[in-house]
Amino acid sequence: MRLAARPFSFLQRTDTTKVGGSARGRDERRRLRVLTVSLAAAVLWAGAVTWYLVFHDEALARFISQQSAMQYTYEERIGALRLQLDRAVMERAAVRTTVEGRITDLADRQAALERRQSLLSNLAGESSGLPADPVEAAPPSPTGATARNPAKPFPTPDALELRMREDDGSEGRRSALESGPALASVEQRLDRLAALQSRALDRIAARAGSNARRMRGVVARLGLDPSRFGRQAGVGLGGPFVPLAADPFGIALSDAQRSLAEEEQWRRATAALPLRQPLSGAFTPSSTFGPRLDPFTRGLAMHTGIDMRAEYGEPARATAAGRVTAADYAGGYGNMVEIDHGNGLATRYAHLSSLAVVIGQTVAAGAIVGRVGSTGRSTGNHLHYETRIDGEPVDPQRFLRAAAAAESWSDAGR
Repeated sequence: MRLAARPFSFLQRTDTTKVGGSARGRDERRRLRVLTVSLAAAVLWAGAVTWYLVFHDEALARFISQQSAMQYTYEERIGALRLQLDRAVMERAAVRTTVEGRITDLADRQAALERRQSLLSNLAGESSGLPADPVEAAPPSPTGATARNPAKPFPTPDALELRMREDDGSEGRRSALESGPALASVEQRLDRLAALQSRALDRIAARAGSNARRMRGVVARLGLDPSRFGRQAGVGLGGPFVPLAADPFGIALSDAQRSLAEEEQWRRATAALPLRQPLSGAFTPSSTFGPRLDPFTRGLAMHTGIDMRAEYGEPARATAAGRVTAADYAGGYGNMVEIDHGNGLATRYAHLSSLAVVIGQTVAAGAIVGRVGSTGRSTGNHLHYETRIDGEPVDPQRFLRAAAAAESWSDAGR
């Protein structure tokens, strides 16, 4: 039994030795690997330290150079952007200044046109009327007014909202591209209105000058000296010196005012002329001015007026405005009224059945001065009508023939 056990124990020792040697080999190999790794790490660390120590300054210089280049690049970019921003701000300020300047000019022009319009309205009220032919109406006028009644200038800057706003930006700002065409449109409309006003002013002046020439011609055809109707139109007597505007509209306005003043002078002169008929409706003269056979003596005698057939009691009317200088019975004239019209002109109305005025009374043209009758040296109901210049009788027909034309001008002036 002992012999059998011993081989077994020998074998067991042999296996144990092998096992122990194998374990030691593994430990050695592990230690070797750790040592190798540690050595490699040390070598790497030593190499890194050596490289850092050798190349540190060069890498740092390169890094700093790169950072400086980047900084310079950024600064150049920022400078370029700032320059662009400044240029944009300056351009915007210039555009804004230009737009605001144009708006200010438009507002000034609008105010000037409104002042001109007021002057034109006053002149149109003073004139005898503008030509009947219509002219082009201003496009912005909603009423379609013509030069006969020029339209009031339209509001431009405020209505079109072209003023630059400095609000909180909620409504935004108009760009130059948006405001430019709008401003150009307003300028064109103002130009058209200014042209219309100039044409209207020319028409007023032309019409006034034409009327003045016609009325002056009437006075000349009547054989009257124009100087008896006062000073020449447009000649002043004194006052402060105020120079006229040198612009074309101011010159045209001065010419129009002078023409209107002359027209008004001759209108007043013709209004004082006995141009109306003393009887209403058509009349038949029974005896004219000049030599005739006297109805009582049957001899030649001077007839100082014209006799007009009329019914008894028919109203006799003043042929022009004036002041009554006689209203009484006057011998052969019977009941007679005499009216002084100024400038040496007077009229007489004789053989009246009754008187309707008194001495010193001022009467208007067409006012009733008495009733037709046959008082005084008369053979029947009629009106004896006389016109006198500086106390001398003249043919009344010279004045009555111009009555229709004078009445048409007077009606046109109303």
